[in-house]
Amino acid sequence: MHRIAALLLLIATVATVAGEPPIPQAERTPMLAAFSSQIAVLDQALAAAPRDVALHSRRGDRHLFLGHFAPAVADFERMILLDPAQDAPHWRLGIAYYFAGQFDKSAKQFEKYHAYDGVDRENGIWKFLADCKVLGLKPARAAMLEYRRFDREPFPDLYAMFAGTKSTEAFFTGIQTRKVTDSQQVMFFANYYAGLNEEILGNRARALSLLREAVASPWGRTAEGGPAYMWQAARLHYEQLAALPVSPATVPQ
Repeated sequence: MHRIAALLLLIATVATVAGEPPIPQAERTPMLAAFSSQIAVLDQALAAAPRDVALHSRRGDRHLFLGHFAPAVADFERMILLDPAQDAPHWRLGIAYYFAGQFDKSAKQFEKYHAYDGVDRENGIWKFLADCKVLGLKPARAAMLEYRRFDREPFPDLYAMFAGTKSTEAFFTGIQTRKVTDSQQVMFFANYYAGLNEEILGNRARALSLLREAVASPWGRTAEGGPAYMWQAARLHYEQLAALPVSPATVPQ
């Protein structure tokens, strides 16, 4: 009952601050209810098989999607304790640390992942975001991971935007000029991460608008695998920011 009351309060708060939510309540409520039901099933399964890494992985994901960040971290850390080979590639733990406010650990987890996969600039963005919370904007930019290989759209230009060498306007203009393929997928990531960049710069209204576009993306809402995971992260970011009172930027400059 407490979870249901908290869910309804969050829905009401988001609607009050930012207008109608980007996904209908009739879609969002059963989605979260399904995650809760799945956790209950996984709780039973883990009671019988507490060392099952895959079960911890699935339960950690669902905890994260419900905003249960500490339990998500606990499940993901348990995976690594049971199987140390899970550590370096565990980018989901880095995201869980970030949402849990454990920014130092988040940055370190993404550094580990960079050693595992030195091409994925999405990882470098998350490490930068975590560093911003601890170090401030300028030191975080100075500590950004280096990439030498081109990867998927729109991340090379996104990375330049976070580094401060490309404006948000120039970033979106570049996408339009290049007429990229998979445009719905590209625009989901473009809106999501540009929204996070605007949040870092203290532009809350613009951040909310871009995050809303990402969450409302039909492609994002029907994606599978990693993109589906990032749609959930975008939803969490939007709902957290929409529920915050209007205040100055919280990231030190």
